[in-house]
Amino acid sequence: MGPTLGLRPGPATIAVAALLCLLVGVLYLAMQVRTVFSDQVKQEYAGLVLEAADRAASAREQLNIWQRIAGAASGRDPAIIDGYNRARAEFTRRFASLAALVNASPSADLQDPPAKLNADLSPDAAGAALASVSAYWRAQRDAYSSDARVRVTHVAHTLIALAALLFCMLITALGMYAKRNRQLAGQSHEFEHASLHDSLTGLPNRRRLLAALDEAAANARDGAAPSRIAVLYVDLDGFKQVNDSFGHPAGDAFLTRVATCFRASVRKTDLVARIGGDEFAVLVRAFSNEMELADIARRLIGCVVFIDEQMEIGHVRASVGIASYPDAVGDHRRLVAAADEAMYQVKRDGKNGYAFAARAGRTSRTAAM
Repeated sequence: MGPTLGLRPGPATIAVAALLCLLVGVLYLAMQVRTVFSDQVKQEYAGLVLEAADRAASAREQLNIWQRIAGAASGRDPAIIDGYNRARAEFTRRFASLAALVNASPSADLQDPPAKLNADLSPDAAGAALASVSAYWRAQRDAYSSDARVRVTHVAHTLIALAALLFCMLITALGMYAKRNRQLAGQSHEFEHASLHDSLTGLPNRRRLLAALDEAAANARDGAAPSRIAVLYVDLDGFKQVNDSFGHPAGDAFLTRVATCFRASVRKTDLVARIGGDEFAVLVRAFSNEMELADIARRLIGCVVFIDEQMEIGHVRASVGIASYPDAVGDHRRLVAAADEAMYQVKRDGKNGYAFAARAGRTSRTAAM
């Protein structure tokens, strides 16, 4: 079976999903709000119909009153006849207005009332029709009001759900973004470490050595008690024959073991760096006298001899140049170059030893014990 592909959505995927959910939620809310407004319009329309029905019923009552007055009065009193005619005209107008309003429904889902409205109906028939219309539209208004309340509740619940969903997605995206930043920071640290260290031995490289040298010189100048710093430049004598005779893997192993021994031979506050193929340097951040530096040089030379004998090579030794600041070299930026010059003086004098860089450019040499 093939490997299972793990789906690991990134912040961009989370953002797209959040936008899609937001879009769906907004569309649903728009539909609900539209329906709420539609129900509100229908509810207001039903209220207008009920008001018109009440006016028509009131006009009908007035017409009934005038009919009873006309029936009880003897003769044909012009005032009574005129009042009756006006009541009849008002009833007809109100009834026609109600019929027109009912027929002007704002929505197709509003059905015709159960009774037909006709101004020619008798007062008794008209009363029954008005009662039917009022009952029908009152029920419609209550139904619209109930639907509107339900939809408003749905809108509120949807808004809460959308807010919770977006909040969760935002927190998730922020968490993933923070995790990605930590990963990038870790990679950046790895790149920075690689740029400042030798890939074979793991020792600091020349760039890291020079930066540490600047820091040590600043601390030596600015400290409460001025101190001295020094650089020991180490070159392996005869190392080229290791690669030629035993191969590059053996040469790499020799350098790695020498680097390990060098680190174990100096203090934790000192820095051992590999600055070339078979060249190393040790930054001594503080020392008391030259005898202390000479002791370090002898230990470094002893490391090379020990690894050479352990690997049974038989001819690799070390030349060490020593330069100190500020007594021998006035500019700390020349420490590495001065120690390098002292190391070459050792090579010219027969190798396998150490020498100090003198203030006037002369070197004092001491052979390795």
